[in-house]
Order: sequence, then structure tokens, then C-alpha cells
Amino acid sequence: MDAFAALNCRNLERKARCADLAAAARVVQGLGARCQGVLEQTDVYFHVPHGRLKLRTIEGQQAVLIWYQRPDEKTARWSRYHLVPVSDPAGMRAALAAALGERGQVNKRRSLWLWHNVRIHFDDVEGLGTFLEFEAVMAEGDDEETARRRLAELSAALGLTEADDLAGSYGDMPPSMTPVSRDAQRSAEPARFTARRG
Repeated sequence: MDAFAALNCRNLERKARCADLAAAARVVQGLGARCQGVLEQTDVYFHVPHGRLKLRTIEGQQAVLIWYQRPDEKTARWSRYHLVPVSDPAGMRAALAAALGERGQVNKRRSLWLWHNVRIHFDDVEGLGTFLEFEAVMAEGDDEETARRRLAELSAALGLTEADDLAGSYGDMPPSMTPVSRDAQRSAEPARFTARRG
């Protein structure tokens, strides 16, 4: 994929609060979704003039730099994004922190499920609570109406209402945004994760 194509990746998203992740997982499993595993993730957000920029480290996987832009609306919304694999997350974090400044950090445990072209995330976010997210990943030639219909089907099966919806990102929700001191930024090291048990 060339740089232009990568920059024009997009998906249709919906994010909502979810009080019972286990029950929600049983519902989507009944629709035919399949669990792909559990991911321990840390997202470090940086100040940028447009969109959002975060460095994501994932236990046991390569880190990735993610830029994305989407409207802050409590509904299904289109997101445009660019993903860059990162082999040196500590060095990348230090460079971005020096150049842009860190907004804060979000730690979460994500259960990833797949249904058709929809990624379903069941997230336990440190300090914030439990949430779910749908991402209908659009490939060239995919039908937008099909993506909307699939998100609507999942939302109906789970009984989601507008009151459950979130407009922004986890990084916009206090107390997740814990400022990092300049000294800490300069001495940033790769995050180490311990898988949760039970």
C-alpha cells in the first residue's frame, strides 16, 4: 500500500459504554462473530493541530503510530486514518514528546472480535470503565450502506441507545489524560506489560 492509499484508509465507527462485556460478547458470538484474542494496549497521545495522534504499544506485538481524524459525534461516524509500524517505540515516543508534547496515556485491555468486515472491541479501560466499539473497515469497492446496516444490526442486537454513545476518544475522558513530566518524557522507555489473569 502506498503512502497516499494508507492516508485514505477509513472505517465507520461507533463507540459506546457497556456495563457487561461478557454478556455483550455472548450476543455477538450468537450472531457469528469470532474472538481473535485479548490485547493489552497502551496509547500515548500527542498534541497535534489536526485530528489525533497516538503511539500504541501492544503486549507481544509491534508498536504502531496512529493518526486519525473523525467528527466528535454521538453516532456512527466515518474515520480516516494512517497506520505506521514502529520498531523503536521508546525512541519514537521520546522524539514525538520533544517535538509535540504528550497529552497523556490510556491503558486498556481489549477483547477483539471479527464479524464480516467489522472489528468489535470490548474494552476495559483503566480509570474509565468498560466500553465497546465497532469499526467497519472499508476496502476498495465496499458498500457504505452495507457498513451502516451491519453496525445498525449489531447495535440493535446489543440494545444500544443514543444515551450509551461516546463522541470523543478515551484520550479525551478524564482521568485518563495523566500529564507526563518533561523529565519523564526525555527518559521514556518501552512499556512493559503483564497479562491479566482471571
